[in-house]
Amino acid sequence: MKAALQSSRTLVLAPRGRDALVAKKILREAGLHAEVCLDFRELLEGIKRGAELAVITEEATRGVDLRELVAWVAAQPPWSDFPFILLTEHGGGLERNPAAAKLTDALGNATFLERPFHPTTLISVVLTGLRGRFRQYECKRLNEELEERVEERTAELAAANRQLLAQIEERERVEATLRQMQRLEAIGQLTSGVAHDFNNLLTVVLGNIAFLEKGLAAAGIDGKMTQRLGHMRAAARRGAKLTDQLLTFSRRQRLEPRALDLNETLAGMRDLLQSTLGGSIGIEINLPRDLWPALADPTQLELAVLNLAINARDAMGVGGTLAVETANATLGPALCPEDPPAGEYVAITVSDNGTGMTPEVRAKVFEPFFTTKEIGKGSGLGLSQVLGFAKQSGGGVRIDSRPGEGTTVRIFLPRSARPAAGADAAAAAKPADGQFAGCNVLLVDDDTDVREVTAAMLSELGYNVAVAGSGAAALDRIARDPSIALVLVDYAMPGMSGAEVARQAQAKRPRLPVLFVTGYADRSALSGIGEWQIVWPAAQVPTWSASGAERDHFTSFRRSRKRG
Repeated sequence: MKAALQSSRTLVLAPRGRDALVAKKILREAGLHAEVCLDFRELLEGIKRGAELAVITEEATRGVDLRELVAWVAAQPPWSDFPFILLTEHGGGLERNPAAAKLTDALGNATFLERPFHPTTLISVVLTGLRGRFRQYECKRLNEELEERVEERTAELAAANRQLLAQIEERERVEATLRQMQRLEAIGQLTSGVAHDFNNLLTVVLGNIAFLEKGLAAAGIDGKMTQRLGHMRAAARRGAKLTDQLLTFSRRQRLEPRALDLNETLAGMRDLLQSTLGGSIGIEINLPRDLWPALADPTQLELAVLNLAINARDAMGVGGTLAVETANATLGPALCPEDPPAGEYVAITVSDNGTGMTPEVRAKVFEPFFTTKEIGKGSGLGLSQVLGFAKQSGGGVRIDSRPGEGTTVRIFLPRSARPAAGADAAAAAKPADGQFAGCNVLLVDDDTDVREVTAAMLSELGYNVAVAGSGAAALDRIARDPSIALVLVDYAMPGMSGAEVARQAQAKRPRLPVLFVTGYADRSALSGIGEWQIVWPAAQVPTWSASGAERDHFTSFRRSRKRG
């Protein structure tokens, strides 16, 4: 404080006689710095330049315009109260000197010292004023530090608040995602159960239509009856396709993934796409050479691409261009339920320059049965099936769309660690046809109608068929009849599932072949069952008599059992 006092500036305004010089001398002898001002203008300029105190004689204020000084005093910042010392004449106290009282009101922090005075008194009054001024400086410094701390703390609180808001938004996003996933899971469980029941119904319908058609053909009857049966068969097959889409959406369809060259797959689809889209829509296919092999079911992949192409065609109307391309992709964490997990993928991009989608439509496109098409022109399951296929394959789907700018859909399929197998290798893997007429087959199904039509189809294929309506009845028949060479069992049955029937049957006869036929089964429950042990779906049973494909299936099954 002493050093600060010695470096302070005290201004002295005493125009009469030697008062100014005397006051300056007294202050300098006390170690204080003092400057003499000649008039109020110089005094005011000195105060503005940074003085700490002013000593003014009373007569210096007479006849002078003090408005500028008074305005400066009034305009001081909140922390400042500049000190003035007024030297009055003898007997010039406030009670007898109205002019001095006015100066107090005008200058604010004013101290009156009556002349004559002792030098020590002047020094004491000046030091007191200077100490007060330096306390104001200290208050200013502390106030500035406080304001800085308040600003820093405010910034910290604002940052924490922003972080909290971000966490709340993230939590709301995660909760919305969870609700959407739970909603889709609930719909998936419902649709998978409905699909199973529909498959059973369609098996009966298609099987009996096949019998009627064969009977009419044997009797030489043709015409409108046969035509109507054809219409019925076509409608039932559309229903079978719908149930297949439902199973794919619910992610419970049994896929047969293998390493694929997507370029080869898409190149082979060009003619199919062109015939589907018609001549008014152009197709551009971009297939880079360095594409990774992808792991996917080729049949479901072609169906997914075809669904996207049909949606694009409907969005573009007459004219337009469909662009299909492939690319390698390395993705980070998923941002929404449709996104694939982080990893390496092979992407198929299908783009159109059609009408595009609004954000409201975009938010619902993956919901089953949601469609913007006219009634009768769409089931609303196309994109649901694409999403179900991609997710079940271990990938995901992304959609970019804006109204009037078209839509881009990307299907991400996992990168395969194995090279893609060519078409020749796949054809070579198909088993040769074989004849097993007279083979004893046990058919196990809890649905009487399904059991009847399936038994009839097997009989036509040349098998001797025994039937059982439950797992317990099947096990009893197996125990009593050692001639049974094959068990054909429905997977989903009340009481005892097909898998339990197979376990108990093979516990008694380890080498007994068991073949599962089902319209629906939980994918995790089938995880330990070989692909060659499943015929899927049951709604396709009536095609056996025409193609012999399932006879090939039985042949492959029997040979695999013999090798085992």
